[in-house]
Amino acid sequence: MFQQGLSGLNSASKSLDVIGNNIANASTVGFKSSQAQFADLYANSLNGVSGNNAGIGVTTAKLAQQFTQGNIETSTNPLDVSINGGGFFREVVNGAVQYTRNGQFHEDNTHTLVSAQGAQLTGYLSNSAGVILLGAPVPLKLDKSDLTPVQTTTANFQLNLSSAEKVPATIPFDAGDPTSYNKQTVLNVYDSLGTSHIMTTYYVKTDANTWDVYAAADNKEVVSASVAAAINSDTTVQGARTAYNDAVRATPPDIAAIATAAGTYATAAYNSMLAAASVPPAAASQAQLDALTAAYTALDPTTSGSITGMTPDQINAKLAAAITVPAIKVGTLLFDKNGALNPEAMALMTPPQTLPFNISLPIFPDTGAQQPMMVSTTFDKTTQYGSVTNDLGSTQNGYSAGSWQRYAIDENGVILGQYSNGKSRPMGQICMANFASVDGLTPLGNNAWSESSASGVPTIGVPNAGSMGALRASSVETSNVDLTQELVNMITAQRVYQANAQTIKTEDSVLQTLVNLR
Repeated sequence: MFQQGLSGLNSASKSLDVIGNNIANASTVGFKSSQAQFADLYANSLNGVSGNNAGIGVTTAKLAQQFTQGNIETSTNPLDVSINGGGFFREVVNGAVQYTRNGQFHEDNTHTLVSAQGAQLTGYLSNSAGVILLGAPVPLKLDKSDLTPVQTTTANFQLNLSSAEKVPATIPFDAGDPTSYNKQTVLNVYDSLGTSHIMTTYYVKTDANTWDVYAAADNKEVVSASVAAAINSDTTVQGARTAYNDAVRATPPDIAAIATAAGTYATAAYNSMLAAASVPPAAASQAQLDALTAAYTALDPTTSGSITGMTPDQINAKLAAAITVPAIKVGTLLFDKNGALNPEAMALMTPPQTLPFNISLPIFPDTGAQQPMMVSTTFDKTTQYGSVTNDLGSTQNGYSAGSWQRYAIDENGVILGQYSNGKSRPMGQICMANFASVDGLTPLGNNAWSESSASGVPTIGVPNAGSMGALRASSVETSNVDLTQELVNMITAQRVYQANAQTIKTEDSVLQTLVNLR
């Protein structure tokens, strides 16, 4: 019979097709090799018994894909993602859901992560605070807008204030005199507009286990930008400046006119400054207002040795000269005999001292941000041991505005946006799917599969949890085709094909002999 040989030829040909497809996709990212599986055929007799019948050949029972792990190779694209373990990426194409192991993604013109075929990667998006909102998976359209600034509201200073320190030689405390305090620390804090300011704290030992804490902001000039703007826009001031310039440009220069014009300019600028500064800076303490008054008095052109006799540029520089904002005492720290903070003893002081210290930081110059900055300051893990006085790390919760710079994807599929201010914010999370029977998935081409009744419904989850594998960015999962094994399989399939062809040839020879009988 020719049927057995023909079925063998067909099966060997199918095996060669599968092997050829595997070899062709040996370099295809995320490709899973297939294997042709065969079954023998028997013809049943009328009574349903087939045991005494000869076989009638072979049939292809199944083309089974092998979902074994492929090798992980690095790439230069930060949006290339490989899966190390079980599960599939979930994608959407024109509303239809499909699944893939090919993690080669890029952004389209809407900042949605898509494959080379335009399939949209799905997952969970985050809100403006960076909190990932779990729910139904959606296409990962990432928000690359600037990071909104956050005002500093809390800070922590962690120090060791040495128990061996002595009471400062200079009393009382003066921020300008390092001999009047034991330790100074600085910390960048941010106002509501994201502008950076310097929060300085000073530590003064006053007795055994007792330290006073002072705080100041910026050490910048108290005179606000509006004062300088008022001086520059004052017509009297500008007229005096024009008269001064004319006297200087005269040929020869008019010395008497120059002196007169300079004096006129000094008086006009000073009066303009006083008018613009008539409203005290927001949240300024009395000590700071006193310092401001002293600075104005020193500039009075009617007093000797002030701004009279200077050029307009020198006068402007003098008016804008910085004065130091006095540091204000914000509280007292008490330590117990073991070197730890003693909040119970602090509560018994007059007035009672409680942590955190709520520090009011006026902002100079006034930039239009919320005034003042209220910073709740703690001293968690601050100690008083015998070792050297040292700043062990200060932290605060504010930051400036930042523009998006790059992506980073972690093993849990969280997509972090990294910004120019050094901050990172979760922008979304890749979701994954897995099936009760991956062998039952229906191949769609383009390294994608769809669910079927044989695979069961997908289980949706996040990477690195349950049956889902971990993700690795800037890498891809290569094809799981073993090229050497496929070449060996090809030789075997070729021999099987030749053997079945020989069976047909032999059957033909036998039939020819029967035909030639007389």
